[in-house]
Amino acid sequence: MRIEDHVRIGSVTKTWTGTVVLQLVDEGLLRLDDPVAKYRPDVPNGQDITIEQLLTMRSGLGNYTTSPELSATMDTAPGTVFAPEDLIAIGLAMPPEFPPGEGFYYSNTNTALLGRIVEQLTGGPLETEIQRRVLDRLGLAGSSFPATTSAALPAPHPQGYSYGTNVETAESNVLSPEKQAAARDGTLAPLDVTDSNPSWAWAAGAGISTTGDLTRFVEALVGGELLGPALQKVRLDSVRPIDPAAPDGPGYGLALARFGPFYGHTGELPGFNTFAGYDPGRGTTVVVWTSLAPSPDGRDPAAEMARTIIGELYGTGS
Repeated sequence: MRIEDHVRIGSVTKTWTGTVVLQLVDEGLLRLDDPVAKYRPDVPNGQDITIEQLLTMRSGLGNYTTSPELSATMDTAPGTVFAPEDLIAIGLAMPPEFPPGEGFYYSNTNTALLGRIVEQLTGGPLETEIQRRVLDRLGLAGSSFPATTSAALPAPHPQGYSYGTNVETAESNVLSPEKQAAARDGTLAPLDVTDSNPSWAWAAGAGISTTGDLTRFVEALVGGELLGPALQKVRLDSVRPIDPAAPDGPGYGLALARFGPFYGHTGELPGFNTFAGYDPGRGTTVVVWTSLAPSPDGRDPAAEMARTIIGELYGTGS
């Protein structure tokens, strides 16, 4: 991995999509308390699910990326171009995890719906809105949100590797003890998944960036350069613990995560793992990414590295 590399940032893309949605709120084109049914009558419980709950992962909607059929297609035909509506249909056909607002469940279906609502309200493709409203606005020349037909990574870039197939890691990223041992002793070679089409992740995870761009972005994201002051405060204040029993654990809000004093997001898709966080109190930024995801034992490599780095920076150990 090199500083100048372009990599797939996975779910950090959710902060791009979420920012565009919040800009539309700032512009009065939609409201956080709007029911999703106002824009998508096909969503189960849509009258009781708000735009805010899609952004905060508290809608209860199923996650289309857990579909065994989707994982099998990604393994056998990695160049498949998935249409956003087809992905959403998979998620909406799944039974809800809980009634709207009564829990936290990380679901890419939420973000895909938000992406389509952006297109509905603006009349343009999501990639155009992200480019205009986020990437161009901050001068992120090395970043892009590609069209669904593109699996290209701009040069320079690393190769992205994964030890498990999508089917193997659909339920858990932890491989069997035998495969973990084989990975450690070098008898199991990782799969090169660099050129797999990321269209299955779309609004939730198809973005591309560089170290410099992601540093600039996460500081602007948290520092308030992309939203009006009032809505920026609402966004930061929206972060709540993912697990109410662990108030000091990771938090999630309006397409924004918190890890200790750091606000930002993590991202993972096969072959690439990213951590991007900014501590506004100390003015410290940490960006980490790896060309392996997931690791054989199921841990997120970039997140593990970020935890160690932050521990060293803050004197708290790893």
